[in-house]
Amino acid sequence: MRVLHVIPSVGLTYGGSSIAVLNLSRSLAQRGVDVDIVTTNVDGSQILDVPLQTWIEEENYRIKYFSCIYLKDYKISISMSQWLFKYVKDYDLVNTHSIFSSSIFPAYQACQIHHVPYVIHPHGMLESWALTYKKWKKAPYYALIEKPAIQRASTIRVLVSQEAESIKTLKLTVPLATVPNGIWEQDFTKLSDPEIFYQNFPETRHKTLILFLGRIDPKKGLDLLAPALAKVRSQFPHIHLIVAGPDNTGFLPTAKSYFADTDCLDAVTFTGMLIGNLKAAALAASDLYVAPSYSEGFSMSVLEGMASSLPCVITTGCNFPEATNAQAAHVVGMTSDAIANALLRCLNHPDEAKAMGDRARQFILENYTWDKIAVQMKQVYIDILKNH
Repeated sequence: MRVLHVIPSVGLTYGGSSIAVLNLSRSLAQRGVDVDIVTTNVDGSQILDVPLQTWIEEENYRIKYFSCIYLKDYKISISMSQWLFKYVKDYDLVNTHSIFSSSIFPAYQACQIHHVPYVIHPHGMLESWALTYKKWKKAPYYALIEKPAIQRASTIRVLVSQEAESIKTLKLTVPLATVPNGIWEQDFTKLSDPEIFYQNFPETRHKTLILFLGRIDPKKGLDLLAPALAKVRSQFPHIHLIVAGPDNTGFLPTAKSYFADTDCLDAVTFTGMLIGNLKAAALAASDLYVAPSYSEGFSMSVLEGMASSLPCVITTGCNFPEATNAQAAHVVGMTSDAIANALLRCLNHPDEAKAMGDRARQFILENYTWDKIAVQMKQVYIDILKNH
């Protein structure tokens, strides 16, 4: 089975979706699927230092990068479009990632011309909040371009049942397949030494650390987290928040203003993007994890926080009701008070919080590892090809 993944970028600036596609490709290849990825060389405002239009061999899969130009908010890659129209026919199936992307649209067209089935993975971008945000721009694009392409897809991959329910309100006729993201179990067998994190960010030493791990973006709910932090800090003065993630939209000054307005900016460290050992050390150093998002497809960082045995406070916007059912996290409404009260409960009842963190780790390792996800995704592909 030859599968082509098409994604606008795999730059780490774009966070979990890029990482998820690379890890899915790796895990599918381990299950005997012949996997290729095509993408652009964009990484936020930067350009990836990679060779163009040549296959790069990764662990069991290949990736090819193409140059890209910006036209306002759109990434356009003429060379990738030309390649897709020429070579899509060589694949049994195409899996696209992201919507509202001008670099993805040629993949839809090429698949339709060559009668190759395709799976669309919107990565949470068909959620109601995501569709409403900048609706003036998205609504005409969705009606004229995106919806007709979606309707011709073989399947829409969703990450959780709640996302599926949200998409059903759009009255699309495409079948939905629920396949979540995952983590590599070996990455969480033993946590890193927190000293690595303290040495890089000495102001966090001897503090009770709350970790926010994600892009600095309007949908991530930092406006909710700032007043929640102020409320928590009034009872626990040694609280310190770690905001670990890239700013690829210029939102950082606004995010900082939220904390300045609540007199908490001195209790926040903005680390930028953390990867590798430093990211692992941040998870090891932290006492709590928080995800105050308005909208998520399915957060990779939530999985990482839970797999690290951290007591986690996440909002309903994270689309992970399964965590509630497993008593593996506090899943709360999208309000500052709800977030603050859940954090305070963890701090006031440390034994209860530790037990929840231990349940979270077991829950993730039993249900959300990449080897299990690959089995599910491969079966989705097999079913599509049988019907096709």
